[in-house]
Amino acid sequence: MKIEIPTMNGFIPDCYSKFANADQKIDGKPSRSFPIFITDAPDNAKTLAVYFRDFDSVPVCGFTWIHWLAANLPVQDVPANVSHFKNKSIDFVQGNNSNISKFLGGNSGTVEGYTGPMPPDKTHYYTLTVYALDTKLDLKDGYWLNDFLRKMEGHIVDRATISVPSRAQ
Repeated sequence: MKIEIPTMNGFIPDCYSKFANADQKIDGKPSRSFPIFITDAPDNAKTLAVYFRDFDSVPVCGFTWIHWLAANLPVQDVPANVSHFKNKSIDFVQGNNSNISKFLGGNSGTVEGYTGPMPPDKTHYYTLTVYALDTKLDLKDGYWLNDFLRKMEGHIVDRATISVPSRAQ
């Protein structure tokens, strides 16, 4: 399986990151999820799951920042802004992102679904992994990363990971 997202001059486009227009932000944070283009998904895949994270956040906040968890997506390209469609035209579930962290003083913005890159100090490299699964995961909106990872155990038929930078300035 191969995955790809759009880039602009090698970076995550502004509309999916800290430079998004105000109408594409929730509580001042980018909320428009990027499209994911999927090729060569295995024939036995029944659903897709997405994990988007920032390891470069560790020196800044002390932990890997979870930007997006999504499960039970259909085995097809993931459209832009699927995370915050007003009326979900695609039936899937989303987990908590790091905005829910108690280290941020409680809920800081949208806590379920996509929250875009906002590197405060320098260019950060974000890691996107898409999993092809042989089942639909028994998860409800608002699940945690540990539940996501455990539910996938024994059901991953393929995975693809890419790293893509987002600029700080």
